[in-house]
Amino acid sequence: MYALTTSLVVLPDSSGGVRAGRQVPHHDPEIVTHSSGRPWLIGQWAPENLVVAEAGGVRIAVFGHCPMSSERLTAFAARIRTPSDVDSLARILPGSAHLIASIHGRVRFQGTLTGSRQVFSARLEQIPIAADRADVLAAMIGAELDEDMLAVNIACQQLIPPLSERSWWRGVQRVAPDSYLVLDDTGARPVRWWSPPEPTLTLAEGAPEVREALREAVAWRRPAQGRLSADLSGGMDSTSLCFLAAEHTPDLLVFRRTEGSAINDDPHYAGEAARLLTRAEHIELRDDDGPTVFAPPYSLPDTEAPHALVRGINTIRNQIQRLVRHGTTLHLAGHGGDELFTGSAVYLHSLLWRQPVTAWQDLRVHRALGRWPLLPTLAALCRSGDLNSWWRHSADHLTDPPQPPNAPKLDWAYPLRVTPWATADAVGTARRVLRDVAEQAVPLARDRGQHEALTYLRFAGPLFRQLCRDYAEGGLRLDLPYLDDRVVEAALMVRPAERYSPWRYKPLLAEAMRTHVPDFILDRRTKGDYEEEVDHALHHHLPDLLDLFEDSALAARGLIDVDALRTSLYTPTGGEQDDPAPNLEMTLGCEMWLRHVAQPRQARAEERL
Repeated sequence: MYALTTSLVVLPDSSGGVRAGRQVPHHDPEIVTHSSGRPWLIGQWAPENLVVAEAGGVRIAVFGHCPMSSERLTAFAARIRTPSDVDSLARILPGSAHLIASIHGRVRFQGTLTGSRQVFSARLEQIPIAADRADVLAAMIGAELDEDMLAVNIACQQLIPPLSERSWWRGVQRVAPDSYLVLDDTGARPVRWWSPPEPTLTLAEGAPEVREALREAVAWRRPAQGRLSADLSGGMDSTSLCFLAAEHTPDLLVFRRTEGSAINDDPHYAGEAARLLTRAEHIELRDDDGPTVFAPPYSLPDTEAPHALVRGINTIRNQIQRLVRHGTTLHLAGHGGDELFTGSAVYLHSLLWRQPVTAWQDLRVHRALGRWPLLPTLAALCRSGDLNSWWRHSADHLTDPPQPPNAPKLDWAYPLRVTPWATADAVGTARRVLRDVAEQAVPLARDRGQHEALTYLRFAGPLFRQLCRDYAEGGLRLDLPYLDDRVVEAALMVRPAERYSPWRYKPLLAEAMRTHVPDFILDRRTKGDYEEEVDHALHHHLPDLLDLFEDSALAARGLIDVDALRTSLYTPTGGEQDDPAPNLEMTLGCEMWLRHVAQPRQARAEERL
């Protein structure tokens, strides 16, 4: 059985670190010391999730899922003299794991490039401390929740970095995914160590790199005990993982849905692919097998942050139970593939200066596919506003009507629009927060297409991190190979114009998987659309949802108007622009989180332990 609770506190090599270690909120925790004998790592984890090596007084730990042996880590430790020396190891570390080093009184602590593994820091009586979970540090320092984060997420739905990378607890800071944290006598400070690769490879040059990175990412993921399973949705992402996994695990357990609709042909393609996985065992799920999305009960005992993927949590729990009953201990899913291999037309801003002819050709295709009007398209492409301007514009125009469906999508991100049931106070706070972000936001890469890719990868990583914890709570480890650092880097080396070509769907992944995955999957031109069933389930469960909000904790804090929520949910929608489900999902996640964290602190601590 996979460990249900896993967390790690990282302490400085000092007398203050010794005192702080006594405040770690775990009963009978695991402890790893610095070479000085002082506590370094304290927490709860399964033995296989932590590998520690030492050489010359330097200790290195890998916390998570990584195939690197202690012997190889020891060889790296022997060459390390300063925190920056760890870069050489960080640049090749496979899998998904935290990397921690204790180096002659200084500590380096880092997560993953997408934020699927995170680092947080705080001060306990002026002692710098760090952890992989914000709520653990919040419990140690007695932090209060950040009401500004509640307001802006209620008002604006789901947000992108850097705002989405803020901690939900006051006094707890999150370290950016491209940086590591240094703990020493002077305190705690982030140091940026990673920059995205220059996207110079053609599709033909980059596809083999992606293929090799993905094959390696899947090949070592074999459970020591139990079975390996994988999602088979019929989409390119999950189907590719299934065929790669079947190369070394022929008796793979495949999980798929069997019923589609006129607008969702995923199950059809999944069924065709399943016929070629002849040695695999198949678990087939019908639409009426288990709870639908938005079904009660509405409960998530995770105190770190609101759950953003809350609509399907009971469906997921049902799926986890089925897999565990079949002996699965490790499950693979294709989450992250969309963020890695698809993008909008924003890459045209950079391409226009390098290859104007290609840029105009691609623009014609994007215009035809999106039915973009000519003059607004040209205006959007020629607009020179920077990222800071986009955040300021979002604050100023938050309550504007939604853009029409055929508005050109060439800005830094999709426009933020207010949630219909957010109160005036919530909207006012949101505007202030957005303007504050505008003063400090910087592009994540020089190339606009590269910036967009990193934005949505860093948005998605933390969401799927929560999903992994949901699986762990059910006794199953969930791994997402597309979010491995080495896979991400391989994809980012390819030119955005070829990675996101409007002429083909996910061309980079398709070419990388050619000969490994059936052509009818790689050449597929449709994508499963589940909105019809989401809408049906939402309307079916409206009474349950409105019952929950009758005594809303968010309304009690003046953040939502329950009457406006009721009116919005019962008003027929006119299309995707009016769809209340995304806004409702974030509001529901905030409501459940707020109810849980509002419990007396002692009760929460006892529940966590």
